[in-house]
Amino acid sequence: MKINQAFPLEKLMDAVDFYLAKTGRRITFEYILIADLNDQIEHADALATLLGQRDCYVNLIPYNAVMENDYRRPSQAAISAFFDRLMQRGILCTVRKELGHDIASACGQLRAQHQHEIQR
Repeated sequence: MKINQAFPLEKLMDAVDFYLAKTGRRITFEYILIADLNDQIEHADALATLLGQRDCYVNLIPYNAVMENDYRRPSQAAISAFFDRLMQRGILCTVRKELGHDIASACGQLRAQHQHEIQR
């Protein structure tokens, strides 16, 4: 991701370790699942390896499709498999419960639709 050019993942994880050592509080990571981009079992394994034994929690967020790009929401099977793999690897996680993605009214979708209408 472009943001990693300014904030490399290694530095982020160093900051996470510093925070954990200073506070003793668990870290929550939010991971957006995008179909065929980062929703495969090997991605779950890579995430679990990155997080290692850190005291953390992962909030899995299925992507909400918008007209602005071609990214897609993963299938329910892919979401469940990703979740299951993290849990098998000892990473506590949940899948964010969302309402409205099927009618384009979930997070990000209404904003994108409104922006599209303004530009017309």
